[in-house]
Amino acid sequence: MFIEQYRHRFRVGTMCRLLQVSRSGFYAWRHRGPSQRTVENRALLEEIRRIHLETNEAYGAVKTWRELRIRGFACGRHRVARLRQEAHIEARRKARFRITTQSRQGQLVFPNLLEQCFTIGQPDRAWVGDITFIPTREGWLYLAILLDLFGRRVVGWSMRHLLDTKLVLDALTMALRSRRPKPGLIHHTDQGRHYVIGTYTQMMKAHGIRPSMSAKGNCYDNACAESFFSSLKNELVHFHNFSTREEAKAAIFEYIEIFYNRQRLHQTLDYVSPVEFERRAGVS
Repeated sequence: MFIEQYRHRFRVGTMCRLLQVSRSGFYAWRHRGPSQRTVENRALLEEIRRIHLETNEAYGAVKTWRELRIRGFACGRHRVARLRQEAHIEARRKARFRITTQSRQGQLVFPNLLEQCFTIGQPDRAWVGDITFIPTREGWLYLAILLDLFGRRVVGWSMRHLLDTKLVLDALTMALRSRRPKPGLIHHTDQGRHYVIGTYTQMMKAHGIRPSMSAKGNCYDNACAESFFSSLKNELVHFHNFSTREEAKAAIFEYIEIFYNRQRLHQTLDYVSPVEFERRAGVS
């Protein structure tokens, strides 16, 4: 209140007269204490700040509101947006995603079996994969992932200091061991050379996996994998200066397995995490 803020500089009586407020009313207000609404807003804002930190400052007002509802806070979306705005709480700004892998020249090695159809009704019927690099003061750390389109869960990942065949093989091996897909699974990537090397295609063939590849230079053909990397970069990597590759590995492991797969709300999954989406669908 203006009078309370400036009462040490100006006479209370003078300010009350100019603002047409009774002195008795002002002093009554001072001793009344905060209203119930004010107390509730303080508690709500405290939880909003907690969510903001726990989610790497990634959530906007809508996701924050939905997370509050999950935690048992009864509040409106506009109220959450107002409190965030008043407290200057904003999601980290998105940076443009850059394609970081090189595609093969010439004709398509494998046909595009997805054709940008990223909504899959069953688990482990279509995986998408890609590779990116993470800067550290020791040098690049390369990350390969495989993501199941059904629940947007990262089912396989691998990190190495070299961009080699072992990087993608380890990610595929992890995904196969953890998911045990039935034959017929579509494996979709860009035309990166590591995905067409004999040892990799032989492993896919041995498990009945159908390879699929994006058209050259078309980032939309593998949009879900690139969207994951965009989230990873914007919510973690761009705001850290990793001293070593091991430090980056630990942070990325926590991001994938704890935050992204188990906590992060996804709009395409009706605002639940990939693990929760699979649980509701009865995926063991």
